[in-house]
Amino acid sequence: MVTMRDVARVAQVSATTVSHVINKTRKVDPETERAVLEAIEATGYLSDGIGRSLRTGTTQTIGLAMSAISNPYFGTVVHAIERSISRAGYSLLLADTHDDPVRERRAVRDLLSHRVDAMVIAPSGEADSVLDALVQRRIPVVLIDRIPTRERPGVDAIGVVNEEPTARLVDHLAQIGHSRIATITSDPMLETTIERLSGYWNGIERNGLTRDEDLVQVGVRGSEETTDDAVATLLGLPEPPTAIVMGNNQVTIGTMAALQHHHMEAPRDMALVAFDDFPWANIFRPRLTAVSQPVDELGAGAVSMLLDRLADRDLPPRHRRLEPTLKHRESCGCTGLSTGT
Repeated sequence: MVTMRDVARVAQVSATTVSHVINKTRKVDPETERAVLEAIEATGYLSDGIGRSLRTGTTQTIGLAMSAISNPYFGTVVHAIERSISRAGYSLLLADTHDDPVRERRAVRDLLSHRVDAMVIAPSGEADSVLDALVQRRIPVVLIDRIPTRERPGVDAIGVVNEEPTARLVDHLAQIGHSRIATITSDPMLETTIERLSGYWNGIERNGLTRDEDLVQVGVRGSEETTDDAVATLLGLPEPPTAIVMGNNQVTIGTMAALQHHHMEAPRDMALVAFDDFPWANIFRPRLTAVSQPVDELGAGAVSMLLDRLADRDLPPRHRRLEPTLKHRESCGCTGLSTGT
């Protein structure tokens, strides 16, 4: 095991000087500091973070609880958060919640056991008890993607505008001639689902379309079985839809697979639009028309809010909404498009 004395020997300085460089406890001559940093790199020395955390009362780690493995969209969000966290001098600990309240509670407990300084959470639809417990412990928290209606002291939130962009997806389908427009959405307890479903109904109403509950499939988690069942239900209606608004990228993947299973192609047999863009959506055939969320801004914004909260825990709760953009491609049935924007 490499020790601080080994680093000192390579850098030809005292162990005390190495300690000052690592712990920022005293100003060190720039050339000496560079020699110490090069020695740390050369020896592979890992500083005693635990000891430092005991001295300072912090661990310089941020906990992140979200369904990052099971949800492709959140995977890109994790990368955006990690970049900003790293630039701020923190490390990231990730716990996957699978959007399940039981796993979410376990994930938060695990992160707390590692004494994280703060948390970023994409809350499930039943996260109230978890959030209330974190407030009691005065753990700084930023909620990402899903903005609750209830404010809590010490808890900030950042996400995107959901209702109007979803309504605009319905607008677009109605404008190109569709009157039987369905939607497939995920967990009805999630704030994003509630808001996007509200946007869907707004779009139906303002385009003068018939409100038909049979065209709404809620609670689809994106698995092959549940999405296939949802698509089969829609196709089995006396008057099936000619277009589908997909509520998130898990639903999108499942819906496209289900349509293939039923020997249908988009947009020939079914026009498709989606909330959530993919890095690979522009290379689908047909390319996917989708509402694209500003992932980098979302991740950086969450970290910025968290750093503000760490600096001043008495700030009032803040909720921030970002505007997504529509990537207009061919899956909706439009032709002659030359770009993915």
